Parts: sequence; structure tokens; C-alpha cells
Amino acid sequence: MENEFDSRPKELQRSMKSRHLFMISVGGVMGTGFFLGSGYAIGEAGPFGAIAAYLFGGLIMYLVMVCLGELSVIMPVSGSFQAHAEKFIGPATGFMIGWIYWLSWAIYLGLEFVAAGLLMARWFPDVPIWIWCLVFSTLLFGINALTTRAFAEMEYWFTAIKVLAVIAFIIIGGAAIFGIVPIQGQEAPFFSNFTSSGLMPTGFIGIFVSMMTVVYAFMGSEIVGVAAGETENPERNIPVAIRTIIIRILVFYVLANFVLSAIVPWKEAGILESPFVTVFDMVGIPYAADIMNFVILTAILSVGNTGMFACARILFSLSQSGQAPLMFGKVNKRGVPINALTFTLIFAYVSLLTSVMAEETLFVLLLAISGVGGIVTWMVIAYSQFRFRRQYVASGGKVEDLKYRVPLFPLIPIVCITLCLVLVVMTAFDPTQRISLFIGFGFIALCYIFYHFKFTRKKEVPVSLAEDGGDLAR
Repeated sequence: MENEFDSRPKELQRSMKSRHLFMISVGGVMGTGFFLGSGYAIGEAGPFGAIAAYLFGGLIMYLVMVCLGELSVIMPVSGSFQAHAEKFIGPATGFMIGWIYWLSWAIYLGLEFVAAGLLMARWFPDVPIWIWCLVFSTLLFGINALTTRAFAEMEYWFTAIKVLAVIAFIIIGGAAIFGIVPIQGQEAPFFSNFTSSGLMPTGFIGIFVSMMTVVYAFMGSEIVGVAAGETENPERNIPVAIRTIIIRILVFYVLANFVLSAIVPWKEAGILESPFVTVFDMVGIPYAADIMNFVILTAILSVGNTGMFACARILFSLSQSGQAPLMFGKVNKRGVPINALTFTLIFAYVSLLTSVMAEETLFVLLLAISGVGGIVTWMVIAYSQFRFRRQYVASGGKVEDLKYRVPLFPLIPIVCITLCLVLVVMTAFDPTQRISLFIGFGFIALCYIFYHFKFTRKKEVPVSLAEDGGDLAR
């Protein structure tokens, strides 16, 4: 019964192991938004407010991941939610979500290359930024073009560095809170920063603003579904990866922000470029700024590595369903969709140029589309699972036969979609982000319109003159 859902061509190689899948899923959400954006969340909402925002974001991520888990086990294809949407919602939605998700990642690739170049300027101030952009983009392209296993292995070590850095931060910072590790120039803070300004110093508005930032930081966890089509034994490895990522990501995010809030006053955290550097400096870690510069560089390269992989597989999936040029569906002898990978890199360079040549128009437009893409992807994943389960049961399938299933169906997908819609509404109340909704959802509407005229109308068979005449005669 289950095999009928996994009917796409198997040209890609299943060479990822469970350890790769777990690290890829963790790496997707531990990027610059975590290392540089945590202070912003604390500054906007205060200590308790930031933790509440991370718990809210973690709840939505959990709901999305369990929905994706059921779909990825029953249909472990490289296109993941694009292929799921096409099959269980409709080809137009598959077309829309595939292209908006690809566009989201491709745009950010260019930004990640620039960010990596800016970090390298700390150590090599005389080297132009564009040279580092070229070096890192070539490096990541080479890794992805080599083999899927090479990509997975590199991502494993990128993420391992980030995880070890966060664990070290939590241990050292936790010791500093209680005075076990002395803080230079001050006494042990204990929990005074949590009570000095009240539980919610900025009120619910601050939490709402922080919540939007936090939820967007969690986006990227869905990469585990994209990798499902190239994972060994997906029926076993995908559920394990999903269960562990939810627990460990929440532990990393919540504990790290708890330590930050306890050591750095919340008003100061909001204006720091990286509060992690500040904490390491306060406890006297030598070369703290250089250490964190390296960790953040690793985070950027990890995100870029994952983004290239995701873009190539989504284009491959679109090509397999006839919604992108056939050339993107071709793989090299090592099982890598090399044309899709090359096109992604070229587009990343083009989007990078728009940040210089058309930053007030085209670049802003691209960023707005990219920002909406993440939350829409989560809603599509939840709705795809809802539709799949209904179709599965209607066709005679037994829920207990599913290797991995969403509990409390249909409550979980419905709650997931509702919370995502709440987030969209909250975004609409923020004047600085409201325009992104208009642009993003406008692009979504254009995708459906384009699909209708490009694909749907071609399938319509016109009535011949002879048949029409016969009808008129009758």
C-alpha cells in the first residue's frame, strides 16, 4: 500500500547515514540567526519573553516536523514537501512551493557568501570581500558536486563545530552564573537579571516582535525531508532524526538563551553584535572574539552548504514532475543533479549583484518573497499531511500500518496551520515587515496564475468544429 506513494524515478543515490541526517537537520537551524540574533530576541522581549518566544517557535517546529516525518517515511523522495504537495494537494501547489522555496534559499546563498567574506575581513582586512565570496562559493559548489556523501560528511563536521561551541558556552556560562567561573569585574549574577525588570519588561508587544524573529530562525529544520530521498533506510532513520532534533534544538536554543539572559542584562543584549562573544570575554576566555568569529564563519558555511543541496534537489524534483526544464533533472555519474546545482550558483551570484545594483527595488522584492517562503512551506507541509492521511484512509489504508504517524490526527496539522496563520497576522501588525507579506503572497498568486496558463490550459482539449456543429444541430 505504501509503495504506491514512492513512485518517482530513483536516480539519486541513498548514501546518507543516520548521523548525517541528524546533523543536517540540526545544522539547518543553527545559523547566523542563532549566534547573532539571540541578543535581539532578548532585547525585544526580555529574558522570560525570549524564552517564551523560543518555546512557541519550538512548538510550531515540532508540529511541522512530525507532519513531515509521516510524509517522508511514506514517500522518501528528494523533492520532499514539493513532491508531497504536488501529489496530495495538487500540481499547482507543488509548482508554487517548489519555486518559492528554491528562490528563498538561492537568494540567501548570495547573502551568506557576503557574510563569510565580511568575517574573513577581520583576519585579512586587505583582501577584497568579493574574492572571499568567490572562494567560498567555489568550495561549497565543489563539495556538493563531488558526491552526496561528500556534502553530508562536510555538513556533519560543520554542524559538529557549532554544537560543540554551544555546549561549551552553556557549560562555561552556567558555571559563571553561580560564580564557579569568575566574571571579570563583577560578582556572580545568579538570576538577578530575570527579576530586575519584571517578567515582561516590554509587554506582549515585545514578545510578538521577538516571536517572529525566533520562528524564522527555526526555519531550515525541514531540510531533513529534502535529504530523505538520499538517506539509507529512511523508514528507520527519518523518525530518529526528527525525534532527536526537536529535543536537542530546544535544549540548545532555550538553555543558551537562558545563560545569555542570566549573564548579560537584557537591555545590553539587544544592542550587542554577538552576545556569545561578550560572555566569553566576561569570563576571560582568551581570543574569545576570534573563536566566535570562526564558529560563526562555520555556521555561515554550513547554511550555504545546506542551501546548495536543498536548491539542487528541489529543482531536480520540479524537473521530474515537468514543472522545470528537463535539464535540471539530469544527474552526473556520481548521482548529483549538477545542472540544477550550477543554475542555483549562477542565480545566487545574480541575486548578489542586485544587492548592489538594484537594492531599492529588485533586491528588496527578492528578500520579501524569500521571507514569506519559509512560513508558507510549513503550512503546505502540514496541509499535505492532512490530505495524505485522508486519502490513505479513504483508499483502504490502515493507520496502524504506517511506519511513522502523526499522533492526535487531525488536531496536529490543524493546530500547526492555525499557529502559522497567527504568525502571519502578527507580521501584518509590524509596519517594517508588512510590505513583505504583500510582495510574498503576491508572488504566490503569480505562481498559481502562471501555472494555470502554462500547464493547465495546455491540458484542456478543445472541442472540434465538427463536434460543436453536431451539438448545435441536436
